[in-house]
Amino acid sequence: MALHGVIRGLSKFAMRRSGDPQARLIADPQVRADPAAFADELRAQGPVVRCRAVLMTVDHGVANELLRSDDFRVSSLGAGLPTPLRWINEKTNPGLLHPIEPPSLLSIEPPDHTRCRKLVSSVFTTRAVNALRDRVQQTADELLDKLADESGDDVVDIVERYCSQLPVAVISDILGVPESDRQHILRFGELGAPSLDIGLSWQQYMQVHEGLVGFNTWLTGHLERLRRDPGDDLMSQLIQASQASDEAARLSERELQATAGLVLAAGFETTVNLLGNGIRMLLDTPEHLDTLAARPELWPTAVEEILRLDSPVQMSARFARRDVEVAGTPIERGELVIIYLAGANRDPQVFADPHRFDVERDNAGKHLSFSGGRHFCLGAALARAEGEVGLRTFFERYPDARLAGAGSRRDTRVLRGWSTLPIRLGAARAAIGS
Repeated sequence: MALHGVIRGLSKFAMRRSGDPQARLIADPQVRADPAAFADELRAQGPVVRCRAVLMTVDHGVANELLRSDDFRVSSLGAGLPTPLRWINEKTNPGLLHPIEPPSLLSIEPPDHTRCRKLVSSVFTTRAVNALRDRVQQTADELLDKLADESGDDVVDIVERYCSQLPVAVISDILGVPESDRQHILRFGELGAPSLDIGLSWQQYMQVHEGLVGFNTWLTGHLERLRRDPGDDLMSQLIQASQASDEAARLSERELQATAGLVLAAGFETTVNLLGNGIRMLLDTPEHLDTLAARPELWPTAVEEILRLDSPVQMSARFARRDVEVAGTPIERGELVIIYLAGANRDPQVFADPHRFDVERDNAGKHLSFSGGRHFCLGAALARAEGEVGLRTFFERYPDARLAGAGSRRDTRVLRGWSTLPIRLGAARAAIGS
């Protein structure tokens, strides 16, 4: 907590004194409220912007290069800090599994990354993901049936009742989580959402700590249960694949735990945000709903456009492995570059009229919301399927749904989504094919 407090205080001071972009990213509520405007300010300063302690980019070409370049490596929580802050982080780190601390796939590089990802990819195959698509459809239908039975024309918080329930069911299937434990997973995911941010408030830090402690404790017991009594879920298969591999290729216990934790964090929170962001954007632009009703084959493009315009993951970061020059800017070995994905996804050099929501945009899929290179999101295909099935099924069942209030955004910077979104559903239609 001391590290977060120091960074938060220094950021507020630097923001007031100089308007430093990195400090604003941490401490300015206007940046969280309107990341597109902030990105446009950065873009006007050049393809790579030097801040007080880091560099930043919103340039699509530069971002794409950094995500794929062997001259750069991924970062981890607290890495790249000045020596005094690094010391604070080391002394106060509770040692819990964390999505951006080793051995998470998000924070390791080859050869460990190659070994772990190869084994995980042997289980999370295209066939396995395609099989999950049927489960996504079944779950969406069941949740919407329940809404129709219980809610009528009442106002509901669609994030609580649908956007969070759909991915938690799918992730629970992947992790082999019994029905009785699924609300625990939901709570751990919600509590841990700000864990990717730096400069947390005391309240946020305690919330994250509670979520990480709870998940670490639950996960240890859960993996033991799967070893004793494996199912046909993907996590059981991963445990078995690891045990069957050559000793040099196996995942350690902590690597298994980190993989399960990453599946939860990346597969739950980001999909909740994708669904919530999509419902809000489409309700704000009913003309697009008319287009999608007439041309349902456009749903995959609509999902890509939602991912582009309101990316569930707003930023990533890379460290320079060696002295290098990027877009005319010299970057020294060890310097950190913040890749502002939300800005790169609105680069006018790539996307015509980049702030416009267009469900027919022919290059919407060129967004960088799933990162790139060797760290491209393993769950991208599943996230796209959940977004497409989840959004299409909701609007087919509730074509008269309307906003019933402003809703509230999540108090996070790396992740962007809605914490509440009140919707008046209107009359429900029967499920397609029922």
